Amino acid sequence: MPADLVTRRTLLAAGGAVAASCLSGLLVPARAQGLPPTPSMRGGSNNYIPNAPIVERIGGGGFWMTGTVRRAGDGAPLAGQRIQIWAHTTEGYESDPESHGATLTDAKGEFRLEMPQIVPAFGQPHGHLAYDSGEFETVFLRPVMRSSKDSSLEAHFVLKPA
Repeated sequence: MPADLVTRRTLLAAGGAVAASCLSGLLVPARAQGLPPTPSMRGGSNNYIPNAPIVERIGGGGFWMTGTVRRAGDGAPLAGQRIQIWAHTTEGYESDPESHGATLTDAKGEFRLEMPQIVPAFGQPHGHLAYDSGEFETVFLRPVMRSSKDSSLEAHFVLKPA
């Protein structure tokens, strides 16, 4: 009888180990793939001016551009990353140097920059954002607002090492 118990216990333990191995094998690849990088958007680089200065705000303000920057794969927030922002606003065109500015992400990978109200250009109210610092691949975004009356717009970057 004791031999039967040992055999049953051994089988149960071995079966549990196999089940755990199989389940972890299914879960680990999903975690390893993680968060995919953000692709550049068509039209995102329109009127881009390299090396726009880091500013406290663009123009008179009143509109907020916000978002996050994370690393592809593990999704870790990226502090100190430079995000350039520009748009067609109540104070200027997206091609005007004074309509461009950059900001840095905080410890949580978040950015926030005040700028003038975005107004429609080519029928759509939209902003332009770029990550262009070099540590990660350059990404251009062109998010469209739901309404030209919105007072904020957010965009999120997931960056892949360069």
